[in-house]
Amino acid sequence: MYQEEHKIFRDAFRKFLQQEVTPHVNEWEEKRVVPREAWEKMGAAGYLCPWLPEEYGGSGADFLFSVIVNEELARVGAVGFFAPLHSDIVAPYLYHLGTEEQKKRWLPGCAKGTCILAVAMTEPDAGSDLAAMRTKAERDGDFYVINGTKTFISNGIQADLVIVACRTDPEAKPSRGVSLLMVERGTPGFERGRKLNKMGLHSQDTAELLFEDCRVPVDHLLGKENNGFVHLMQMLQQERLVCCIMAQAMAEAMIEMTINYCRERKAFGQPIASFQHNAFKIVDMVTEIKVGRVFLDHLIQKHLDDADIVTEVSMAKAWIAEMANRVAYHCVQLHGGYGYMEEYPICRFYRDARAIPIFAGSTEVMKLIVARKLNLL
Repeated sequence: MYQEEHKIFRDAFRKFLQQEVTPHVNEWEEKRVVPREAWEKMGAAGYLCPWLPEEYGGSGADFLFSVIVNEELARVGAVGFFAPLHSDIVAPYLYHLGTEEQKKRWLPGCAKGTCILAVAMTEPDAGSDLAAMRTKAERDGDFYVINGTKTFISNGIQADLVIVACRTDPEAKPSRGVSLLMVERGTPGFERGRKLNKMGLHSQDTAELLFEDCRVPVDHLLGKENNGFVHLMQMLQQERLVCCIMAQAMAEAMIEMTINYCRERKAFGQPIASFQHNAFKIVDMVTEIKVGRVFLDHLIQKHLDDADIVTEVSMAKAWIAEMANRVAYHCVQLHGGYGYMEEYPICRFYRDARAIPIFAGSTEVMKLIVARKLNLL
């Protein structure tokens, strides 16, 4: 699946991380934000939206380059740097649904890191149940007027352009009458609410977004009016695959650091890895991680082939995300008291992994999707 060009790219990105990211992760975690300069350095080096055609600022790379960026960020404990959300979850909305004018206006900045992206779906009373959203946008001449509140929005503080899901036809069925509107930083009526204090992913800025009589030009409509729910569903396949990639890479990093720790740490005169219980626990984790890798690589290849993997990726998101959390739990346990200390990376991995079974559709929602496909519900 991977070619020599991918290996060269991975090696180069690892060097970039060693120089520009890893030395600063602890500082970003403390300040609870990744500075804009880091985004711009990522963009200047070609690590944001590498899949975009050259005419929009990318290099026309395949999805495997995005996989590499996601994996390597996860392996160094920098999943709070939400570049994969920007590059591989939000930017595809603009590329696939945008007009030529919209793409030329915003995509080059996305690739440079000067236009940070976010997507605003979740509301205080509408999480996995997107059909329950209340944020509305009413047409007023050449503008839409948005009113409502979004919450748990990743990149919410730093974002320069936010794709906002709004109800544009209140008379339509819950899963209809939704449109996607692009709202720029500084638009009157658009305000950042609270910067939310999370259990993990500390360096990833998460916020409430407030819209009060926010006037957005009609040419900021993304895709078709009242077809936003369909557009969201079309993009969720890759979003959930990105989550699987993150979880799998984190699991692989956690088991590697834990095996190394268990070989070095001694108790009762011997390495703790040599105790049969610990050895068997490690074997169990390595086996589960291998199963996850095989399943994930299978789905990545199918995604590269433009296959429909909605059902399979729902299975994978449910299983791999939960597997990563099992691995996190047992790796912390094997570290003992040190695993509970912030100075040890496993502590941050444990906190960060907990979000993955929740965002982009909870584990329970993933199982509902699969159960319905099997005609069980």
